[in-house]
Amino acid sequence: MYWASGGKQVIDDTQKDAAAFGVEIEKQPEVKTDFEVFQENWDIVNMFLRCQTQWDMSFGGVVGLKYEILLLDGGLFDLYHVDNRQEMLEGLQLMESVALREINKEKK
Repeated sequence: MYWASGGKQVIDDTQKDAAAFGVEIEKQPEVKTDFEVFQENWDIVNMFLRCQTQWDMSFGGVVGLKYEILLLDGGLFDLYHVDNRQEMLEGLQLMESVALREINKEKK
């Protein structure tokens, strides 16, 4: 996930490596990786990024976010002084559902 990696640029030397072996690879069109976040969603996106290591796992793969990390006393909602917990949780659940589809799409 490019956006969750801190925006590190990936250097693709595929063409140069292939040329060293005498292989010609057709150049692929560039894929746009930039995206816009509306101001009203910025806090939710930042909280989602703070949860990037807090996923529940099963033998079938990723199941969802660990809500206890957010909601319990001393959790992220307390640590970052979230005023509207319901709005934040609903936004996180929306992002979580889309992320789960992307993360698990190879398993279907």
